[in-house]
Amino acid sequence: MIKSRAFAYIGFAGLLLSMPAIAAAEARDPIRPAGRWTLPERKQARTPPMGWSSWNAFRTEVDEDKVMGAARKLVDSGLAKLGYVYVNVDDGWWLKRRTSDDRMQIRTRIFPSAAVKGADSSFRPFTDRLHAMGLKAGIYSDIGRNACSQAYDLHSPNLPEGTVAEREVGLLGHVDQDIALYFGEWGFDYIKVDACGINVYAPGSAIVREHDYRPVAPLIDQASVNRTDIPAVRSMYQAVAEALHKHNPDGDFVFSICAWGSADVRSWGKDIGHLWRTSGDITPVWTRMLHTFDSASTRALYAKPGAWNDPDMLFIGHGDFDAKHLTEARSHFALWAIINAPLLIGYDLRDAPQSLLDIWGNADIVAVNQDLGGHQGVIAYDSDDVQIIVKTLSGGRKAVALFNRGLAEAKVDLTAAHLKFSASAPIRLRDLWDKTVLAPFEGEKSFTLAPRQTLIFEARGEPRLGAGVYLSEIPGDINVAADGVTVPEPDPMVHRMIGQWSGTRDSGERPTYAGWGGARADATPYDQTLQIAGRRFDTGIGILAQSRLEIRNTGRRSRFEALVGVDDSTRNMQDKVRFLVYGDGRLLTRSAPVGFGDPAQPIAADIGGAKVIEIIVARESRTSDLPVVTTWGDAALR
Repeated sequence: MIKSRAFAYIGFAGLLLSMPAIAAAEARDPIRPAGRWTLPERKQARTPPMGWSSWNAFRTEVDEDKVMGAARKLVDSGLAKLGYVYVNVDDGWWLKRRTSDDRMQIRTRIFPSAAVKGADSSFRPFTDRLHAMGLKAGIYSDIGRNACSQAYDLHSPNLPEGTVAEREVGLLGHVDQDIALYFGEWGFDYIKVDACGINVYAPGSAIVREHDYRPVAPLIDQASVNRTDIPAVRSMYQAVAEALHKHNPDGDFVFSICAWGSADVRSWGKDIGHLWRTSGDITPVWTRMLHTFDSASTRALYAKPGAWNDPDMLFIGHGDFDAKHLTEARSHFALWAIINAPLLIGYDLRDAPQSLLDIWGNADIVAVNQDLGGHQGVIAYDSDDVQIIVKTLSGGRKAVALFNRGLAEAKVDLTAAHLKFSASAPIRLRDLWDKTVLAPFEGEKSFTLAPRQTLIFEARGEPRLGAGVYLSEIPGDINVAADGVTVPEPDPMVHRMIGQWSGTRDSGERPTYAGWGGARADATPYDQTLQIAGRRFDTGIGILAQSRLEIRNTGRRSRFEALVGVDDSTRNMQDKVRFLVYGDGRLLTRSAPVGFGDPAQPIAADIGGAKVIEIIVARESRTSDLPVVTTWGDAALR
């Protein structure tokens, strides 16, 4: 890994302030029980943010009329009442950074309301107008000196203008000043912070030479997590978070981290931002949608109220998801809804056909995404052809999506086990697209899905566990405090498509997004079936040794139970581990040391009165550096 060089050449405001806290956290034993829920409590984004963004609709060709037209449509169509309240201006709004005082200047030619009296342009009239409509306002910046458009949209008439310094519109060196301006003076509510400025402006690169930018040695290498300076990237985003808290002491803001799944953001994004991108940019192509969806769909344990996986904005209305491809558009929407992705429309709403408005405006599917429990859907059946994804909703209900990924018709058998319902009691499904209620069934029911179709239902039945709940049913109540990953690895299960920008000119797009080996619900960290000494489990938590999970006992349960052991898929068949259960920091029980081939061991603890349960897997020996894959089989609160 590159040694952290942020201090050597980056005058990043606030960076030094954040480092002691990070150093202290890293020095602390990550599996030592904390006795509390350690994630920050957040006021905003308790459900995934919803709204509209200019980027997928207009890229940098944005202007005030287009944005306000979208805002008006959100209100007039009723979408705002469903929760689509954020109106986000992406790249293209800036004119330059004034060098006399480093204040950002707005391109008033395209945002005329910003041309207020005096020398300073201001977005305050714009944000005031949105707020008066009952909406919220979002803005865009970059963590580096220069933005993405200055490298990738060179044809645009809306690129920053002026000298080298005037064109440095990103946050680098100006974090506190810019955040104070955007939120304190201009009144924004949401910010998306990109990372091109620390990725594509390398010394000696063609973009730097040809367009006269100051170089920045890359801190992110999208093709190699090993060549990415993870601590430096995290520190830079942490500095932004600190400025946001400083200038929004009531917590009324949303912070979107856009580092494309790089820099191992899956391990720290939840501690710093409200949402974090899990992949590179989506495009309006089916296979690219699969790619971005896959980058987030297996990470249910890392998302929860106030902290969401972000597979990028919706592209409904364009390309493979336009009004001529409503099957694909509905699938895109249903998938984003069930994995709790932010629902940010990227279309020129002024001319939106009713068929697309009906998709975004499906109140039942929006309600799945916005359920207050905050549990991301968990993959109950997985293949390259078909997936079944189940999400726990409030009031004992479930949502289930049956997803045909391919180009052939597919038969899908939905079972009670997928839903964690009793196989001997009636199961009732309500189709969230056509609102029909299907005849009750027991055990299983078959469906035939058209190519690229996704059926999505609300499901009711008798819980298999009675009054209890499996941990994999409540990922929103679980914080992965430590997952045992020591070396971040790219996830090879993410769909690989023909290069969106390179075509077949190179050797093919390889997986680059770290997450392989992270904690999984109902699967091992390496995407295998949970199994201990030949005994299979269809529910549980798969996680590496040297891990700690914090579980909120929101249901005031009185007992924790599981069957534990080293998973049969482990790479390390030599070392032993011990399983421990804590309640509010007090040791409740622990297992004997167990190793590969040992039968599953029952472990149970009285958790009555405890607010936070912590379950820990600790290595008892270290004769090998290979990771130990472990399973909390049938892990449940009763």
